Amino acid sequence: MDFKPQDILFLVILVLLLLKRDAKLFVWAGLVFLILSIPLFASWIFFTAQRLTWYAFTFFTIAVILNLIKTRRN
Repeated sequence: MDFKPQDILFLVILVLLLLKRDAKLFVWAGLVFLILSIPLFASWIFFTAQRLTWYAFTFFTIAVILNLIKTRRN
């Protein structure tokens, strides 16, 4: 498997955020990844931009799961 810089960045951020377990930080990370993907789509760099959108989706999904867990506990 060939890791690209965006993959390594994603994994590092994911691990750090999982240690904090704060849903808001996951949402912010997802928004940042989406914002970073916009100029890449405009420059026709589709592979990296598409990956960034998948990473944003992952962050948003984890945020939803964390919020559901928090809601169930209360």
